[in-house]
Amino acid sequence: MNESLGYIIDAIPTLLLGAVITLQLTVVSVFLGLILGTLIGIARLSKFKPLSVLARVYVDFFRGTPLLVQLFMIYFGIPGLSNSLGISFKFNQWSAAILALSLNSAAYLAEIMRAGIQSIERGQWEAAESMGLGPVQTMRYVVFPQAFRRMIPPLGNEFITLLKDTSLVAIIGFEELFRRGQLVVAVNYRAFEIYGAVALVYLVLTTLSAQAFIWLEKWMDPLEKAERRARRSSPAAASE
Repeated sequence: MNESLGYIIDAIPTLLLGAVITLQLTVVSVFLGLILGTLIGIARLSKFKPLSVLARVYVDFFRGTPLLVQLFMIYFGIPGLSNSLGISFKFNQWSAAILALSLNSAAYLAEIMRAGIQSIERGQWEAAESMGLGPVQTMRYVVFPQAFRRMIPPLGNEFITLLKDTSLVAIIGFEELFRRGQLVVAVNYRAFEIYGAVALVYLVLTTLSAQAFIWLEKWMDPLEKAERRARRSSPAAASE
């Protein structure tokens, strides 16, 4: 028992560094995926049929095919195709991982965006139009702030899902948390202890991420905001 614990303790610095890299990879991929997903989600709602169809094809492809296949197409397939055309090109591991995770995440985030925007009552749009707001202003000031609050729970789920999916990039040699665990096992041959520690680190990361999104949801809740403002103003009101 003490020997197993010793192996785990020795591996902690390596695994913690892998956890930091995993978080960085997840945050960057979700951020880029959110930007692209927002555009695709809006395109899905477009009345311009070709644009809507293209957005639907994108979503169906990336949601309907395994992330691992997409990663291989990017890391091995695109350079192979470019080389066959006489163009020397190769992705580094970081770029391939970010690109694959971002493109995949964007498909899911696009559907979250679309559903969130569609959840806002039509009367909100009509009220904004009656006040003289254009489509962009209506989306920015009226629809999106309300929709975003409703999107937070599924956004949190997608963040956690992608955080776990980062383990797939280990297969191209990217040294995130899981890959670093593999490298430790290759040295000490203590697979059960090390992979158990890796699983525990993932559990901590997902639990903290879930709590962060719960806090964000409460922080953005209109009733919570009203209560915070009331608490801040109550001492001033009492002093008067």
